[in-house]
Amino acid sequence: MRDEKNHDGVLEKAELDGVAYNDIATDSNGSEVYQFDAAAESKLRLKIDLFIVPTVSLIYLFCFIDRANIGNARLAGLEKDLNLKGYDYNQVLSVFYISYILFEIPSTMACKAMGPGWFLPLTTLLFGVSSLGTAFCNSIHSICGVRFVLGIFEAGMMPGIAYYLSRWYRKSELAFRLSLYIVMAPLAGAFGGLLASAILKLDHFGGLHKWRMIFAIEGIITILLGLIAFLTLTDRPETARWLNEKEKALAIARVKSERVGQTELLDKMDMKKIMRGILNPNTLVTSFIFLLNNVTVQGLAFFAPTIVATIYPAPQHSTVFQQLKTVPPYIIGAFFTVAIPFMSWRMNKRVIWFIASAPLTMIGYIMFLASKNPNTRYGATFLIAASAFSLGALCNAHVSANVVSDTSRGSAIGTNVMFGNIGGLIATWSFLPFDKPDYKIGNGLNLATSSTIFVVSILLLLWMTANNRKRESVDTEGTLSGLSQKEIDDLDYRHPGFRWHP
Repeated sequence: MRDEKNHDGVLEKAELDGVAYNDIATDSNGSEVYQFDAAAESKLRLKIDLFIVPTVSLIYLFCFIDRANIGNARLAGLEKDLNLKGYDYNQVLSVFYISYILFEIPSTMACKAMGPGWFLPLTTLLFGVSSLGTAFCNSIHSICGVRFVLGIFEAGMMPGIAYYLSRWYRKSELAFRLSLYIVMAPLAGAFGGLLASAILKLDHFGGLHKWRMIFAIEGIITILLGLIAFLTLTDRPETARWLNEKEKALAIARVKSERVGQTELLDKMDMKKIMRGILNPNTLVTSFIFLLNNVTVQGLAFFAPTIVATIYPAPQHSTVFQQLKTVPPYIIGAFFTVAIPFMSWRMNKRVIWFIASAPLTMIGYIMFLASKNPNTRYGATFLIAASAFSLGALCNAHVSANVVSDTSRGSAIGTNVMFGNIGGLIATWSFLPFDKPDYKIGNGLNLATSSTIFVVSILLLLWMTANNRKRESVDTEGTLSGLSQKEIDDLDYRHPGFRWHP
């Protein structure tokens, strides 16, 4: 094999093989066969950033807004108009998560089968229609039905985008790029509050009034974004019209160079690889961490307006004032959602940030439990938002980094997000009407989840380090002797040359 570089910094071998590039890109110990020019990679990475990240970030922003705007609608009279009483609101929230959880892994596999360039715009269009439909609900039965459908169409969005970006970025680069769309979750809390406040100042939207306008206007915006995404998203490097042939070859080669023993960047789905992703020890532990974290993240999304209303109660404070007070904590959360994965990228470490983030969340909920002072309790929301949201990017990047094949990556990310949304389902029952205004059950539950994240993350790091030392003593060549390439492909994380990436 030749590995001379041409004047563009792309390997001659990659140039000769073009887009196909079907050679194994690592040796049996997982080391890169080729060396890539750092300047050429940097130029390509920036180009991918500019063409891919803005579109997926914008559609995820409205994905989260369409999910969480029910919290804003609640303050604007949704419960009264639909005659929701007792635990009805919690039931409405739960229905969404039931369909979301059930369709998580199937949706991610559909994303791979259909291709992200088609799947992501289509599902955006469909959950936009579902959000618009919420504006016309008149009973608990109709809104539960619409929320169930919304969960089906939103299920594939978070794992689908994470899987999509894994086709373009190296393991070390992925967490930061994931953060650039996951940051839209806290921004949705901030922007959603501002947008809801602006919408509620309108007298009407067509024949719709009050909270119905929120769902209608935001749903229409989402539908338009879905239509635009059909034109802007490209499925994979080979089909990118904005890359030349040398850039396509480099894009494929550099990602494949981290996949030990693999001959194809985009392999065909088979059940063995799907199960390798789901049952991977790192996937299962990280998914449990994400479940615990999502109890906090989704609880904040659905109940931040309610919590703020207990700190700044009516009639002393207007609904618009309460909506606006939900914005600052989310702004802080958005900053750290990007800053922590950025540092993770530079260090090429993720689990250490699981460990570092948990104490801030713990302190925030201790403040909620220990104090009745409004300023102290409001300050606690800043600490929680600053620490909790970044784990969305870190957990998805971590499971992606610790599988090998494209199919395993899709099923691992789908599993992670599925578990995360079990946490979301738990969150819908964490702040109960009889527990207000202090919400000791909800705050105590979140203190327990963040404390568990701290302990489990430390144990995960210790296990990964010990298991990597154990793998160093394995005879790689002897273990692989006599195996076909298909059998080697199917080993995935069990390949003797594979190492865990903490």
